[in-house]
Amino acid sequence: MLPLVETGEELEEVVHDEALLRPAVADLCERLGLIPKPMARFYEGSLPVYAIGAAHVVKLFPAFERDDALREERVLSHLYGRLPVPTPQLYSAGAYKNGWHYVLMSRLPGEGLKAAWPRIPAADQDRLVTEAGETLAALHALNPAPLASSVGPSEWGMFVDAQRANAVEMQREAGLSEAWLEQIPWFLSSVPLAAPARRVLLHTEFQRQHLTVDPDGWRLTGLFDFEPAMIGDPAYDFVGVGLYVSCGQPRLLKRFYEAYGRPPFDPHTLMAYTLLHVYSNLPWYLRELPKPPKPTLDALAETWFGTG
Repeated sequence: MLPLVETGEELEEVVHDEALLRPAVADLCERLGLIPKPMARFYEGSLPVYAIGAAHVVKLFPAFERDDALREERVLSHLYGRLPVPTPQLYSAGAYKNGWHYVLMSRLPGEGLKAAWPRIPAADQDRLVTEAGETLAALHALNPAPLASSVGPSEWGMFVDAQRANAVEMQREAGLSEAWLEQIPWFLSSVPLAAPARRVLLHTEFQRQHLTVDPDGWRLTGLFDFEPAMIGDPAYDFVGVGLYVSCGQPRLLKRFYEAYGRPPFDPHTLMAYTLLHVYSNLPWYLRELPKPPKPTLDALAETWFGTG
């Protein structure tokens, strides 16, 4: 039986324990009336997620992330059938045992775009970036008002201020060196983040990892993972685009903007939102993305978010 999990540290002890998780998922599936089918774990991400046969996916949320389960449930219901690419269909959601909650959804066809990317011909990569830009534009065009009660923050400015106050400490905990840490307060103070003209539904982690693709013709087949969705500044979603879709390649980012249908955001705005992002990890980005010509946040902004 799954234990009560109320902290991130407790979740770390449980999330990789297949001997504990698999029987619980099997029990949950039986309760949901699913005929026994092969069970396959998706290991990316911080939560237990399993494919149940070819048609279903079940995602488990511990007690302290109950609101995330509710958010994913509401957003999936709101989005289904409304974007250019499929999103999972919500089948059911609710409480399981010991504070755990679940979301049962349809399984998207295809394979993960991140894993497939190196095998994809350049022309098809370009087309997929265009399709991704069109998809994010469609997401941002939807009216987020029906989700306001379950998807926050209620005040975007207060969220930004809170993230700003914690930005240095967050990067210090991630292992960022002092030479970079000392630049953060000045950089953030130099970048005005005005209240957005309109708030939109944000995926918040729009990246290759959360897109699926059909290898037969290389077309996008889905967008998933809406538990961290928010309502806020459209620029916030372009952090994931620059870091994980175009991956610091100006030509691809320019193509994405063209498909999205807007001029590029100021790279400094996106660098500021990178530092303020809920899941920001600058040391990891510095290891994985193109190196800047100078070790400054200004140079990083142009290297990762410039369009040439």
